[in-house]
Amino acid sequence: MLLTLACGSLFFPGLFALCTWGLRRARPAWTDSDCVMISTRLVSSVQAVLATGSGIVIIRSCNDVITDRHWLAREYVWFLIPYMIYDSYAMYLCEWYRTGDQSRRQSLTTFQSFLSKNRLMITHHAVILFVLVPVAQKLRGDLGDFFVGCIFTAELSTPFVSLGRVLIQLKQQHTLLYKVNGILTLTTFLCCRILLFPFMYWSYGQQQGLSLLQVPFNIPFYCNVANGFLIAPQIYWFSLLCKKATRLFDAPPARKDG
Repeated sequence: MLLTLACGSLFFPGLFALCTWGLRRARPAWTDSDCVMISTRLVSSVQAVLATGSGIVIIRSCNDVITDRHWLAREYVWFLIPYMIYDSYAMYLCEWYRTGDQSRRQSLTTFQSFLSKNRLMITHHAVILFVLVPVAQKLRGDLGDFFVGCIFTAELSTPFVSLGRVLIQLKQQHTLLYKVNGILTLTTFLCCRILLFPFMYWSYGQQQGLSLLQVPFNIPFYCNVANGFLIAPQIYWFSLLCKKATRLFDAPPARKDG
């Protein structure tokens, strides 16, 4: 546990520093805000790939969705804790650079702006750290590694979301790459963050001889409540992505460059 925490504490900030340094050398015309934001997105994408890979390994190794175990189901959670702390600071750093006023470092105004613009993401990180981590590491006991693996695969959409943000930062919204990436973002988000929950119910039902519709009535009520809380923000974010995609593809050609 301590070794995994230490590795995560060194890996994510170190990768961020390396990416920022590399971008500043490779793209001197880019602003500090560009380099910091893109570095943040690169680190998020790396974490997403690691989480998704871990999730797939766990899912494939668990024949019994309740009792089968895999060491990654616990160890990757310890690795994830430093990332959540790092990412919270990285988001604030992006906001600080975005303001462009170096004298406002640590200022109350910048911090309030950061909280206002990122309150949902900050809540997301806090829930993971203070609710999901205790559940995954202690409260569930030795059961449910399969479902932990499923939750890890929800990160598959993150690299596409990050690429979209990078393209916006570089004012490339008019490109074909941006549109193709938007389609991939919607597809992966729908499959891995929303349809993931029916898949978990279906997997449990297959093992217990239940239909998908019977599963919610044959598991503890708190499981349904927990899944409801998990899927609610995903549906909200997906609706925002759909609205953004609609505006992009419905916009007149003359206005797409904006």
